[in-house]
Amino acid sequence: MSEEVSEEELELLRKRRLSELQRAMAEEQKRTDVQQDLETQKQSILRTILTPEARQRLTNIRMVKPEFAAQLELQLIQLAQTGRLRTPIGDKQLKEALTHLQSQRKEIRIRRA
Repeated sequence: MSEEVSEEELELLRKRRLSELQRAMAEEQKRTDVQQDLETQKQSILRTILTPEARQRLTNIRMVKPEFAAQLELQLIQLAQTGRLRTPIGDKQLKEALTHLQSQRKEIRIRRA
């Protein structure tokens, strides 16, 4: 038994699928816009709390260790927003914060005999 699908049903399915795709694209665009807005706000805050030298160091870190740089940025923003950080932060202070953060990270080494 073979079922024949009419042209009308095919057109209806096409329209429904097109509508779903358009909705998905709109949602993705909205997510992208929100992420860009958040990134712009974050960079604006960092511009106010870091000196140009410290921002350059953070940019260099981001190129090598993006996850670590993101963690550091969030911590700096949180500290600045709670008032526990004197701004602007210079390169020397950023280096001290980096050494402090790296000392907190646990290092796992596997030794083979």
